[in-house]
Amino acid sequence: MSSLCLKFPLRPLTVLLMSLSLGACTLGPDYQRPELPLPGEFRQAEGWKPATPADHFLGEPWWQLYEDAELNALVERLNVSNQNLAAAEAQYRQARALVRGARAGFFPSLSGNVGKTRSGRGAGGGTTTLPDGSTVSNSGGGGISQSYDLNLAASWELDLWGRLRRGLESSRATMQASAADLAAVRLSLQSELVQNYLQLRVLDAEKRLLEATVQAYERSLRVSENQYRAGIVPRSDVSQATTQLRSAQAQAIDLQYQRAQLEHAIAVLIGVAPSELRVAEVANIPRLPEVPALLPSHLLERRPDVAAAEREVMSANAEIGVAKTAWFPSLSLSAAGGYRSGTLDNWIQTPNRFWSIGPEFAMTLFDGGLIRSRIEQAEASYDQTVAGYRQTVLDSFREVEDSLVQLRVLGEEAQVQREALEAAQESLRLIENQYRAGTVDFLSVVTVQTTALNNERTSLNLLGSRLLSSVQLVTALGGGWHSQQLAEEPVMATEQ
Repeated sequence: MSSLCLKFPLRPLTVLLMSLSLGACTLGPDYQRPELPLPGEFRQAEGWKPATPADHFLGEPWWQLYEDAELNALVERLNVSNQNLAAAEAQYRQARALVRGARAGFFPSLSGNVGKTRSGRGAGGGTTTLPDGSTVSNSGGGGISQSYDLNLAASWELDLWGRLRRGLESSRATMQASAADLAAVRLSLQSELVQNYLQLRVLDAEKRLLEATVQAYERSLRVSENQYRAGIVPRSDVSQATTQLRSAQAQAIDLQYQRAQLEHAIAVLIGVAPSELRVAEVANIPRLPEVPALLPSHLLERRPDVAAAEREVMSANAEIGVAKTAWFPSLSLSAAGGYRSGTLDNWIQTPNRFWSIGPEFAMTLFDGGLIRSRIEQAEASYDQTVAGYRQTVLDSFREVEDSLVQLRVLGEEAQVQREALEAAQESLRLIENQYRAGTVDFLSVVTVQTTALNNERTSLNLLGSRLLSSVQLVTALGGGWHSQQLAEEPVMATEQ
């Protein structure tokens, strides 16, 4: 590859006029949002419409939908102290600094230099050590010379073909993508913490259920022992009651390990060691929020991962323009001036002054196809980001559809399970009365008690699954919904 450089004097005003007239030219395609194959509506919710992606991220505290003060406090601690979030924020600041660096290219650069140079040549060759400890080469001749230099130099590359502007456009889009990535990381971490917390509260409720069950089984054991001593029932009834009691106690103990794991996960999310966090048990489970029938125009507007994917497309589009500018010559203006003297005494004097000024054109004449390859690479990179953007959008619709159908099915299942639980509790009440009357054996009581306990635990697990599904829907929508819409929009089935 070779370059053609021309230098000739031009008046500053002429150069300025040329830069202003030619600076309007910007190579490469202007950005247009890629077309998306969007559905007319969501299959799982009537009234939903396709969205228009936009990179504004709501800072709405969506976790307050669960009306739990301790959960609110934990999420606020996560927003401040989570280390993964801190790393993403630092990455965003790097991208923002790159934008400032790209913007600096529009302005002239100015540098200064003050220096002293000593040189010498000796007849015998080799090197000579100077009094200040430095060395010089001796390659014939003789004598030592020195010079003092003071100079300022300025240079300015005119953006004739938009290379700097396209570069700034790319950097700015990358910064916006980094901001969206930061929002996506924050939302993901908040979602993880809320899900862990909700699971912990469901475990607390299950623990209370097992503790109450253990107390009921202890009463059943005492009844069996009294009836055995009275000769009413065989010894096997006492053994069955004891087995049932110990099994329930073992299940309650197992929950302690599961709860500790969730508590440790929450501690790490808020940036503290697991030993430093204790989430006290409370009597209530956070409420299941009502899900309004939102228009899906809020879907892509809220999802930071979609906005990040689109900004990557914008950055890749600008890089095509940057690559294409290599076909055309570049124009740089440079100027330098200062003083140079062989002695320090009369250094800064008019006879020792020097200066230079002039433009420089540089253009690639032959590169063996390097520029073409870089343009093709930029175009292929653009096509890749477009495909990734479209896939991200499709995935976002899938995630919302999955969450909607999961909430609907779990709601229907919870209603049926509630009826099954009521029937099991009624059956348990009847069978216990029959056992006390001596009309049934204890095996019948054990069977009904086990059925009732399983139904109660299933109901709790369904509630936990519905709570987690609501968090997943909030995350799929990009983080919550407006309180005004909660009041105005019809509500999908979310009874607890």
